[in-house]
Amino acid sequence: MSLLEWFYSAGFDVAGYRLSVMELVGVTFGLGSAIGGMLRKVWAWPIGIVGNAILFFVYVGITIGLDDGADKAPLFGQSGRQIFFIVTSLYGWWRWSQVKRVNQHERHAITPRWQTMNQRLLLVAGWVAGVIVGQWVFAQLGAGWPAPRWYYWADAWIFVGSFVATFAMAKGWNEFWLAWIAVDLVGVPLLWHSGYVPTAVLYAVYAVFVVYGFTVWLRASRTERPDRQPEERAAGAAT
Repeated sequence: MSLLEWFYSAGFDVAGYRLSVMELVGVTFGLGSAIGGMLRKVWAWPIGIVGNAILFFVYVGITIGLDDGADKAPLFGQSGRQIFFIVTSLYGWWRWSQVKRVNQHERHAITPRWQTMNQRLLLVAGWVAGVIVGQWVFAQLGAGWPAPRWYYWADAWIFVGSFVATFAMAKGWNEFWLAWIAVDLVGVPLLWHSGYVPTAVLYAVYAVFVVYGFTVWLRASRTERPDRQPEERAAGAAT
């Protein structure tokens, strides 16, 4: 047995459910990243990347032969979004690090702000278009079992919404919390239905945590001075 197979198969029974150590570790890193994001700490991004890498293998375990699939359904949207999470998180890590360097005397990496109306409309339009395309792609790939059509719509909603939320967090927009709420409303029932109980429970905890995080960011956006952006430093140096 390889190390990956051992990590995936290791676990213990809780109320009739086989709790995978890999899944538990992955969602724990995810929660740590969410806390770091609320606190606006740069370390939130690398912590999240580790969790994404672990959860990728959790969701494709059935497809690559780590699980017999007796009690779980493969979630291609969930696994695929981990890749997009990593890519977007690398951008967020770079972005927050740059802003922190410019505002090195500030306590937090970034100061939250609201999107402009044009930015908000573009984000919503991108989300809708992404869900329409995503559900079709997932349906063509199939789920490995006779899944109903709503399953692909739900998986696409979570996939695109998570990307939107992570990108908005990287930009420091308050709307990223609202996007996570929209993802949770679909994500919790789908994950529970598909047998990923620890992740479903984590998403349920997120739903409460996200509301609190939104109030923290909203208060900061009202009381803190806006960040000086890296572009402004570059422009000042040029003159």
